[in-house]
Amino acid sequence: MVVLDFDRTIIDDDSDRWIVAELGLTELFKELRHSMPWISLMDRIMAQLHSNGVTVDHIADCLKRLPFPPPIVSAIKSAHALGCDLRIISDANTFSIRTILQHHALFHCFSQIHTNPAFLDNQGRLRVTPFHHSTHSPHSCPLCPPNMCKVSFLILSPFPFLSFFTTAIILVFFSILGFSDRPNSKFFIVWNWK
Repeated sequence: MVVLDFDRTIIDDDSDRWIVAELGLTELFKELRHSMPWISLMDRIMAQLHSNGVTVDHIADCLKRLPFPPPIVSAIKSAHALGCDLRIISDANTFSIRTILQHHALFHCFSQIHTNPAFLDNQGRLRVTPFHHSTHSPHSCPLCPPNMCKVSFLILSPFPFLSFFTTAIILVFFSILGFSDRPNSKFFIVWNWK
């Protein structure tokens, strides 16, 4: 099994910040950044894009321009071809992850993607919502964002290796909890048991 974060792990950038910068909302982002939770901020950014006439297709085209490292594409395809169970646990959102992975013909390689939901509302606006409601924190871990407990996917999943691979679990935490969100750091955690 291979468990990965998405932003700054599979891709070298942050998909939310890429949209903000590429579609010209950096000033609004900076103005609102410290006044609301991240997912609420991104939903507000999507509302502004919609009111500016930016369609979901424009947002998808923007995401498709995000650089995707060829060695990562090869690694994902190779791991999938070898039968690895690939999974993503990310604080990004379903629209961004699906769009980028489909563009690079990698979406089918992942058995599970745990992330914040994104959907089109009845007006054609892209909405981003938290995985967990922010007033109902899933636990008191200071490392996880309030909208999504990444640890719960590891603890609550039927992973028979939890007691045997403590070191590997620590490395997973480095990857999925954002410690890998630094340039040139990639964590690939692989478990193979019979």
